[in-house]
Amino acid sequence: MNFDSLEQNVEHLGGAAMSAVHPDIIQTHILTRIDGPTLASAGCASSQLHSLSSSDGLWQRICHRTWPSTADPHLQRLISAFPAGHRTFYSDAFPCLNHPTPSHNCRPPASSAVVSAVDIRYHNKLILSKIHETETESGWFLCSPFRVDLLDPKETVPSSIKFQSGEDTCLSDLEDNLTLSWILIDPTRNRAANFSSLRPVSVNRHWLTSDVQVRYAKVLPGERRGELVVCAAVITCGRREGGELQLKEVSLHVEDMEGKNLSGRESSLILQDAMENGERRREKIGEEQERYAEYLKMKREMAERKQRRERRLDMVCIATGVTLFLVSMLVLLRRYS
Repeated sequence: MNFDSLEQNVEHLGGAAMSAVHPDIIQTHILTRIDGPTLASAGCASSQLHSLSSSDGLWQRICHRTWPSTADPHLQRLISAFPAGHRTFYSDAFPCLNHPTPSHNCRPPASSAVVSAVDIRYHNKLILSKIHETETESGWFLCSPFRVDLLDPKETVPSSIKFQSGEDTCLSDLEDNLTLSWILIDPTRNRAANFSSLRPVSVNRHWLTSDVQVRYAKVLPGERRGELVVCAAVITCGRREGGELQLKEVSLHVEDMEGKNLSGRESSLILQDAMENGERRREKIGEEQERYAEYLKMKREMAERKQRRERRLDMVCIATGVTLFLVSMLVLLRRYS
């Protein structure tokens, strides 16, 4: 139900003013039927609606409906520490991050841990809902490439995805109907953000294993001015007998424009900066794909510039070597002539 429907419901109550409607009716029979953005809009309509719509129970219900992973008891304890509980968490995690502007200020130390809340749906049917905590203080984490693996190496998750038609149709179906939400929570600063694109930016079949790799990406500013990085979430699906796909790998990493995975220290600072300074707004379908395509174009142009510089350097080295060789030959000829 949207906000217009909410207003119509009030009008249908005999034209009575909102104040004449019992608060229990509004809170139980109306506000529980609307989504998060509509509930936020309703809270701006009047002081009474603001009071009723601020109930943490309403926002908890919406969070659980939007992200079933938030019902986990451990995550519930983390969300309860947010300034306004589930309402603050929802405003942080919905909608997805818009292309954040880096602060480039002196950043505070990284948090001791980061928590992932992941929900995967196919045709709006939940396939996987899981939370995962990653420690961020050890020397191994800080120096190693940043990567969050949601599944154990031998763990697989069955799905209701069955393909009986051609490969192109199968890949197109996944691109349109497989959705991912990957929320990262900073339990130290009580901040959260959704680092997944609304739709996949690419769906490909691996040439060697024949596994299907579905990639979601969020383009973020890097640590240096003008630098861009990508926070990429990858779902790898393998085919079982009968044509059903199963999830074999669900992972998250951060890579730079050279394709190198950033370390835990670099990644945690970039992700933390995005949580605290990133703008949240609704994105149009396809907007993130366009931004990712622009990123890939910039990446190719940078690689071409690097190749040209290397070729020029090679030519200089060759020319220098030839010159030194000729000079040496001339010196020898003069010496023995």
